[in-house]
Amino acid sequence: MKKQQQPTAGVERERANSDKPMAKSTKSTRKRAEIVRVAIEIINRKSYALATMTDIAAELGLRDATLYYYYPSKQALAYACHVNSLERFERLLDEADHSGANGLDKLRRFIRGLLIDGERHGPQLYFGDYSYLEAAERAQVDAWVTRLEAVLQGFLDEGVADSSMVPCDTRLVVQLILGMLIWLSKWVPTIEDVTVDSLMQAIGIASLNGLERKPEP
Repeated sequence: MKKQQQPTAGVERERANSDKPMAKSTKSTRKRAEIVRVAIEIINRKSYALATMTDIAAELGLRDATLYYYYPSKQALAYACHVNSLERFERLLDEADHSGANGLDKLRRFIRGLLIDGERHGPQLYFGDYSYLEAAERAQVDAWVTRLEAVLQGFLDEGVADSSMVPCDTRLVVQLILGMLIWLSKWVPTIEDVTVDSLMQAIGIASLNGLERKPEP
């Protein structure tokens, strides 16, 4: 009979803290937002598996116990990071949808808005993988991501219909765009002197210019 593996000290501590209530006072709101921002940066840089609550606490100048007061486990903190990122992503889609003149303009406004938001508020959490969440949380994030992908694809469908974009398989193109944006959130914070304008120029060369429908000669 195989010897049952004993949980590590870190796992035991997360279990012990999982039953503690999260800090919910008005005063703690700003601190939770600060924690989420730093956690996103560290998880993006190291991956969820390698990032630790100790890493995050140290970056914030907090004791581990203080961090666990706000979030009872690394998994709970990662879920909060996903919620924060998806809320921002959805808000930017909505703003682009209401201000853009046509499909291509909406896409450009969304991408620029995403880059500006990242510059002001920090990157969004890499959402190519959320397998480490609980089943119910995974299902919620998956449904949310699917819905937002549909909105973004709607910009492309609109662009093809209004002739601001060339005809294309919008299902594939939206995945290429998302892949680019996902990796930008991981890569850009590691590079110095990158501006929103320089990124938009590079994105234009790599993708948007190819999507734009040119006038017939």
